Amino acid sequence: MQTVEQKKIEAQQNVRVWAVADFCRRFRLDTTEERRLRTLLGDFAREHELLMNAHRKPAFR
Repeated sequence: MQTVEQKKIEAQQNVRVWAVADFCRRFRLDTTEERRLRTLLGDFAREHELLMNAHRKPAFR
């Protein structure tokens, strides 16, 4: 496993890298969705990848 330096990546490509656990906490995704995203993308992913792959159940009555 290799450590990712976020500042180095941001300077090169102007993208934000999130820890999947932090992203799920921030956007209030449940544990099953967090597990699915970790399986799909790994522990760290770009913000765009996370936003395009995250699913939230509708909050109907």
